[in-house]
Amino acid sequence: MKMSELSNTSLRFITSGVMLGVLAIVIALEHFFPSIHAVRWLSVLVVFGAMFETLKCFKQSDSETFNQHSFYFISFFAWLILMLISAYVVGTRPWIMLWLLLIIVGADVGGWCFGKLFGGDKMWEKLSEHKTWSGQIGGILCGTIMSVLFFLYIKPFGNDIVFAILMGISMSLLSQYGDLTASFIKRKLNIKDFGTLLPGHGGILDRFDGWIYILPLMWFFIG
Repeated sequence: MKMSELSNTSLRFITSGVMLGVLAIVIALEHFFPSIHAVRWLSVLVVFGAMFETLKCFKQSDSETFNQHSFYFISFFAWLILMLISAYVVGTRPWIMLWLLLIIVGADVGGWCFGKLFGGDKMWEKLSEHKTWSGQIGGILCGTIMSVLFFLYIKPFGNDIVFAILMGISMSLLSQYGDLTASFIKRKLNIKDFGTLLPGHGGILDRFDGWIYILPLMWFFIG
């Protein structure tokens, strides 16, 4: 079967499986060879790839569109630079990066499942036609559950479950607003995705837009 014949959902699951495999290898490298800082460099590579995609989209946009929305585009790219520095710094704490990733994945999967199951009113249809209030609630719930489970086993900041719950709620919210920010930029650029590197997901930033606000905030928190 050709790639073009697979449904978007099938492609999404296949690509997710590949990404999980890469993550498993990186975690193993971090555990057995901590001196190479595999988590840090993978995080930096992901953000750098997102920046490259964004620049490419800016370059491909017509001059009138870019000039009209240049403030948003330049501000967004400046924030991505901050995100890159944050990935480098926070990447020195690999288990914190894994914790953040689990919260984001939980929020993303929970938002998607609750949105599909319950539907309901749209949050900001002009920005993202698929985001619903039920999806946001599901995302917060699932992201917070992932945060608590991680705290119970890894304990990155001790045994404070209340802290785990509060961070789960706030990080889940921030990950969703990172998604909405990326959607806002895509609307201004008149594009659907930032790229095609990850079939079923779009580009790197389409998959990792949940990091947009979380990484800089965590840098501030642990700094």
